[in-house]
Amino acid sequence: MGLHPCSRITVKMEEQNEGVQVGENKYISKSSVLAHLKTYNLYYEGQNLQLRHREEEGELIVEGLLNISWGLRRPIRLQMQDDNERIRPPPSSTSWHSGCNLGNQSAEAQKQAPPSIDVTLSESESENSMVNEMENDEHEEDTCSQLLRTKSDAGVLRRGNKRSPSDQRRIRRHRFSINGHFYNHKTAVFTPAYGSVTNVRINSCMTTPQVLRVLLNKFKIETSPDDFALYIVHTTGERVKLKPTDHPLVLRILQGPCEQVCRIFLMEQDLGEEVTYDVAQYIKFEMPVLQSFITKLKEEEDREVQKLKHRYKNLRFIIEKQLQCSPDGSTSM
Repeated sequence: MGLHPCSRITVKMEEQNEGVQVGENKYISKSSVLAHLKTYNLYYEGQNLQLRHREEEGELIVEGLLNISWGLRRPIRLQMQDDNERIRPPPSSTSWHSGCNLGNQSAEAQKQAPPSIDVTLSESESENSMVNEMENDEHEEDTCSQLLRTKSDAGVLRRGNKRSPSDQRRIRRHRFSINGHFYNHKTAVFTPAYGSVTNVRINSCMTTPQVLRVLLNKFKIETSPDDFALYIVHTTGERVKLKPTDHPLVLRILQGPCEQVCRIFLMEQDLGEEVTYDVAQYIKFEMPVLQSFITKLKEEEDREVQKLKHRYKNLRFIIEKQLQCSPDGSTSM
């Protein structure tokens, strides 16, 4: 019995209390999982993608980072603001005094900038966003360059410092960030670059829907998890959709660690489609070659049809001849 449609590894299914669950009513022995896990960790030796395992009440649990590639065709919507972000009002004009070091405060504010990007934008979106952000930067600089007076007669004048090109690039990077959780209306919707890789920390007990929720929560994606699906995609073109009862981390271990052989992709539920192993053998050929295949298959089909017609024609001839030879029009067996 095969372990999974996308796996050509055949293993013996064990009883529930003796193995690790792979899918609905599908289990694999602990020894087999540990053997594959050893190979997996050797491949990622010295990297943070190595997996750890432990046993709890006789159950083997594997945990660690799982690489997932973006395969989306439609934009995704991100939260405008992180739920955990502590919003602080900007300092009022009366808070400035003659002893303030505005340069140090500006440096401290820069240190609190959100993390760098984890998923890149496509070139067209990146260019458009950079143009818009540059316009915003220029507008902000013009606004900040104006003098702000305090209510005090001896108020301190606050002048805006013009940002250096490196600072502007850093700010633009942070504005494109989807894991910094500080979004505005321009970065709330975008499509991750196809094939770019992210990862999530999960364990072998988690099913496909649970892994999807962890991934979407990590990047504060508002789109419903029901709109997405996980696929195992082989370099041959074979593509298999993971079922809701499948355990992605266990399947990844059994498939092997090399992502040049197969990868796990996040795709839309309604746009992704499965590709069988037989079909995958042909999809990488050029159109003229595929057309010649179709022509050959049509010729073979016509030959088989003619053989079948000839066979039944002979049978009909024999039956009619027997009927003619019978005096009463009936034949005895």
